[in-house]
Amino acid sequence: MEILVLFLVSILFLISLFNFITARSLRPSSKPIASSVSILIPMRNEAINAKEVVDSALAQVDIPNLEVIVLDDFSSDETLKILNSIRDERFRSLMGQDLPKDWLGKNFALNTLASNSSAEFLVFIDADVRLEKEAVSAAISLMNELGWDYISPYPRQIANGFLARTVQPLLQWSWFATLPLRLIENSRQTSTAVANGQFFIVKSSAYKACGGHFAIKGEVLDDLELARLLRRHGYLGSVVDASSVSSCEMYRSSSELTAGYSKSQWRAFGGTFGALVAIALMFVSSVLPAVALIKFESWAVASYLILILSRLMAAIRTRSVTSTAPLHPLAITIWIFLIFRSLLLKRMGKLEWRGRTI
Repeated sequence: MEILVLFLVSILFLISLFNFITARSLRPSSKPIASSVSILIPMRNEAINAKEVVDSALAQVDIPNLEVIVLDDFSSDETLKILNSIRDERFRSLMGQDLPKDWLGKNFALNTLASNSSAEFLVFIDADVRLEKEAVSAAISLMNELGWDYISPYPRQIANGFLARTVQPLLQWSWFATLPLRLIENSRQTSTAVANGQFFIVKSSAYKACGGHFAIKGEVLDDLELARLLRRHGYLGSVVDASSVSSCEMYRSSSELTAGYSKSQWRAFGGTFGALVAIALMFVSSVLPAVALIKFESWAVASYLILILSRLMAAIRTRSVTSTAPLHPLAITIWIFLIFRSLLLKRMGKLEWRGRTI
């Protein structure tokens, strides 16, 4: 078992080191984007975010042909009032429609937004994302340079509170430590696709040709499934670090974080069997060494230190939280709990998000 643990953590470390050195990061670009661009934002009870996210979208530079479209999905707070107060000829808002059968709410909202755009580039962002003024132009410039059809710029994850600062960095670490990004970025393999729907850009032609969100209307992991869908149809793209030009605070409380992870983790590994395999690997590679530290066994100490270095490299490269890296085994333990919770709630039919059953 000691050899297996050391082997697994060494792989995680080597991939992390490779990505630390080679992973692509968005940098501000001064190249004007001649193509038309639509920034599409779904909102449901986003009064706390509505004004700031729209302002950051409208502030994008080097995009002469820019529009921002927001869909208010039956908000019960002040979201619609805030949207109606925005005055800019490049901005328009849509009203949500009744959710059709077999659709998840966000997927239907994104599909509606895309259907109301005639732009060449579709930029999907969540309401809790904040863009620096060069974010979109830098991402599209990199897409054009690499000949990609889509790109998933990964925002800096803002985490406040002990639980968020411990668990949230796993979002970046999970792909940073498991996939050598530069080696697989032009792959059409769906198994190596990584995406984050907080900030996702796709050529409209590719989006429409593969069916867009209509083809994944019931998928809870809409971002990952859209990337997989694009790859299955022969389109190229990948995730890139965008921590210098964008940020996102997903959850503002521990209860929000727990609910947010629970809604999707049942599907994150393909199903129950995949989830159980992932749990076993996470336990062996991350929790077991921490338990063995009690006896101060040399293999456990080495494994723990290697893991912390892996987590630190991911955090530094993506401007995430570094102070909780030593708590990585605890973070993995919490993640395992959230996976089990998600599987149980899904089986019981009690998974909900923003007032809708998943």
